[in-house]
Amino acid sequence: MAAIGFIRLEPYDGKLSRTVLRGGKDSNALLLPDYASVEMLHHPEFAGMPLAVGGDPEARHGIVLTANYIAKQKGVKTGMALWQAKQICPEIIFVPPRMDLYLRFSKMAREIYSEYTDKIEPYGIDEAWLDVSDSRNLKGSGMTIAREISHRIKYELGVTVSIGISWNKIYAKLGSDYKKPDAITEFNRENYKDRIWQLPASDLLYVGRQTNKKLQKLGIRTIGQLAESDEKLLESHFGKIGNVLWAFANGWDEDPVCKEGYEAPVKSIGNSTTTPRDLENDLDVWIIQIALAESVAARLRKHGFKCKTVEITVRDNRLYSFSRQIHLRQPTNITNEIVTAAFQLFKDNYKWEHPIRSLGIRAADLVLDDIPVQLDLFGNQEKKEKLEKLDRTVDEIRRRFGYFSIQRAAMYQDKVLSHLDAGTHTIHPHSYFHG
Repeated sequence: MAAIGFIRLEPYDGKLSRTVLRGGKDSNALLLPDYASVEMLHHPEFAGMPLAVGGDPEARHGIVLTANYIAKQKGVKTGMALWQAKQICPEIIFVPPRMDLYLRFSKMAREIYSEYTDKIEPYGIDEAWLDVSDSRNLKGSGMTIAREISHRIKYELGVTVSIGISWNKIYAKLGSDYKKPDAITEFNRENYKDRIWQLPASDLLYVGRQTNKKLQKLGIRTIGQLAESDEKLLESHFGKIGNVLWAFANGWDEDPVCKEGYEAPVKSIGNSTTTPRDLENDLDVWIIQIALAESVAARLRKHGFKCKTVEITVRDNRLYSFSRQIHLRQPTNITNEIVTAAFQLFKDNYKWEHPIRSLGIRAADLVLDDIPVQLDLFGNQEKKEKLEKLDRTVDEIRRRFGYFSIQRAAMYQDKVLSHLDAGTHTIHPHSYFHG
């Protein structure tokens, strides 16, 4: 029987209390740190205060990406507009997201996990599943391993974790939400009906707000009621996802935890902008796409990723928008290769019926940059290496002297567009369903 766990990182409040729910010997766990926990660690002056990550520190715009437990207890929720959070919790402190810092903590946490198993599957930046079934003879039971990891995360990284343990991924993730903060919860085959089936159906993975409303109309309010429902009835109302939710509620999830390898912990890195003025020709688009591609490629290199897919988004001044993507022959983090692919996508799919107001570029299907690659017989490997070296030199110059200290000549063909500082990135975590 598998042993799987799910872990989340949280702020350390200096106390060593922990809630432990004991279960059977066979378990699976999921573990990792969230943004708020890392920010609390780096802002000790905010200890005991409600804090949320999202938007700018002055709360002029944006949404709540995550909040600490103090803020959540006052009603602040993920996805809430900052002004709404301020109304609910006037004393709340907002800090802007720092993806560099979160990725660094994610990497350090996974280095600890890798000492217990090579089956580590990230679920976004701040969570992951671990299958420790093969480690029990050496490291002990799932509960023993969970306690040891919890202790190490606390004293080596300075944050706490909530860990869920079960024989499948769905119940392991549910366990990490069951008791927080600084808790370990085990759902096994003996206790899951007593503990899980009484929980609201909305606690189950992929039961969102709209799905939950539909379930309530069918008289289904708990996970147990969902598990005991007629599968055909759920399929008729929800399609294939109805079968999935029914299986999840019953704990019939046989999806394995993927081995740690070359898969990146995030799904994609993208950047988009509403342009300083409407774009009216190909040169305008080229200038903006260079700026976007530079920022996306720089982030890929900084975190050790390459992309196998490039996607563009285009929105004209009449608010018509579309997205297109292309799969690359080889993974890349080279600016020139990304912008060339993006511009060709644009040329192939836009006929200039109206000026353009917004552009975006997204690097998707990420892999780690040391993945073995079959060399292209018809490509110029020496040129690729020179381009990547040039990009890294530009990265270092901008790190030391600022974004505008060095620019491509093409950017000087338009004074207005060349002043765009494409420094904002969107990082998309991996979801449970791949692809």
